[in-house]
Amino acid sequence: MARTPAPGTRRRILEASAKLFGEQGVRAVGMQQVIDATGVGKSLLYREFASKDELIAAWLRDSDAQWWEQAEQVTAPHSGDPARQILALMEFFQDSVREPDFHGCIYYNTSSEFRDPAHPGREEAKLHLKGLRNWWRDKGAQAGAEDPDALADTLMLIVGGTLANGEVLGAAGPARMALATTELVLRQYCPKALTAATI
Repeated sequence: MARTPAPGTRRRILEASAKLFGEQGVRAVGMQQVIDATGVGKSLLYREFASKDELIAAWLRDSDAQWWEQAEQVTAPHSGDPARQILALMEFFQDSVREPDFHGCIYYNTSSEFRDPAHPGREEAKLHLKGLRNWWRDKGAQAGAEDPDALADTLMLIVGGTLANGEVLGAAGPARMALATTELVLRQYCPKALTAATI
């Protein structure tokens, strides 16, 4: 008789995978490590996730949902002020680099581990980063940027540089300039929206 998964099994697997993938990198973690970390049987793990690729994609989708919830929390207090929301989200990125368990961005990291554009992990990472770029663009347009696409691309460069440098050189390195650089960029693209009272 097939074993029925206990309530919360899928969540337990995803949480254990998130810890392992985040600390060691996706390629370095085997399914047996996930089994050992969760205490579920092999057949139960593969009933929830038919392959490691499927687990990777599910983990990134789950992480994406959680990330956007956090993004909403840090930007919601500035509703109606898109320029300040942009600054708040960049401050969130800068703060994340200061976390003791920061090992880089899981989306950039996963994308670099899987070069095949069709790999589920790379596809999910790309979706997340595209979603972030769209958020920057939309907020920039709301803030009056004449070229919101250029603003979004510039902010993506700041984010990528912050996360990459933060992982290698720490929060006291170039990553510390993320928020100040974003303010300069906003003054260039949205001069009417960013006032002394906004900062």
